[in-house]
Amino acid sequence: MNLEPIDPETAVELYLADREAEVAKATLYSHSSRLSHFVRWCDEEEIDNLNELSGRSLHEYRLWRRCEGDLAPATEKTQMDTLRVFINWLESIDAVVDDLHTKVRSPVLRDGQNVRDVMLESDRAEEVLSYLAKYEYASRQHVVLALMWHTMMRTGAVHSLDVDDYDSDGQYIAVVHRPETGTTIKNGVDGERLIALSNGVCGLIDDWIANRRPDVDDEFGRRPLVSTSNGRAHRSTLRGDCYRYTRPCISTGECPHDRDPDDCGAMVYTAAFDCPSSVSPHALRRGGITHHLNNDVPKDVVSDRANVTPGVLDEHYDRRSQRKRMEQRRGFLDNI
Repeated sequence: MNLEPIDPETAVELYLADREAEVAKATLYSHSSRLSHFVRWCDEEEIDNLNELSGRSLHEYRLWRRCEGDLAPATEKTQMDTLRVFINWLESIDAVVDDLHTKVRSPVLRDGQNVRDVMLESDRAEEVLSYLAKYEYASRQHVVLALMWHTMMRTGAVHSLDVDDYDSDGQYIAVVHRPETGTTIKNGVDGERLIALSNGVCGLIDDWIANRRPDVDDEFGRRPLVSTSNGRAHRSTLRGDCYRYTRPCISTGECPHDRDPDDCGAMVYTAAFDCPSSVSPHALRRGGITHHLNNDVPKDVVSDRANVTPGVLDEHYDRRSQRKRMEQRRGFLDNI
C-alpha cells in the first residue's frame, strides 16, 4: 500500500472540514478539542508524518494522555473513541495503514463510570454570581452565568436567545429552535419552552438591555439577547465566559492550587479551562439542577425547565446524596 505523507495538524484540519457538514457544531468543537491533544503529543514526539503511526505508538499516546491529563475512565474513553474515528478516517485518505483504527484501545466502563460528577457547587455559584453582581454588574458575563445557573439552560439555548424572546412584564423567556436563521437548540422543536424568571434575573436582563448590551443585529437581522460588538456571541464565547469566571482566583483572589498568578497558564484569556477548578457550562448546568432539587423543587418541574427527561436527570444530573433524597421524601409523609 502506498501511503501519502501528511502532518498531524493538516490531517486534523482536513478531518474537521470533512465532518463539518455531517455533525453539529458542538460535536465538531469537541472533536477539535480532543484531537488537539493528539497534535500536541505528535509535536513532542517529533512525529511530522502520520504514515509512521503504529499500534504501539497509539498505545503510547493513550498512556501519555492518561498521565498528562489525569483522566477519569469515562473521559479517557471519550478521547480514545474520537481518536479511533479520526484514525479510521485517515485510512480512507491513505494516510495510515489499513485497519490501524482497530488497534486504538479505550477503557471498558463499569456501571456508573460513564456518569460525570463534575459540577459547580451551590456555594461556589453564589460566590461567582456575587462577585459579578458587585464588580461586573449587568455585563455579558454576568447575564450568561446567571441565565445558565438559574434557568439551567444549555449553551446552545443561551446562544439562540433574541431580545424579543424576553418578556419583562410576563417575567419569562422563550427558547425557540430556529435552524433556518442560524440557531439550533438541543432536541429541536421538542426543546422549545417558556422559562419563568425571578425578579432578580429580570432586573439583571432589563439593565443589560437598557445599558450594556451592544445594540447590534446578527447576519439574519435578528437582535441577539447575548451580543458582542460583532453580533451574536459565539457558543465558544459563552463557554469561555463560564471557564474564566469560575476560576477561584477571580472571585476570591486566592488560588486553591498554590499557583502564582504571574506564572499560571490558566490566566491567559483563551486558556481558562486549564485551571483545575474552572468548570464548563455543562458542569454549571449540572450544579444548577442539583441546587434546584436540593431546594425541594419537584423533579418534574426541574425536568421541564431544564429540558431533560426524568430518566436522564436521575442518571446524569441529580447529585443529591441518598440521605438528602430520603429526608426530602420524609417531608411529604406529614401530609399523609
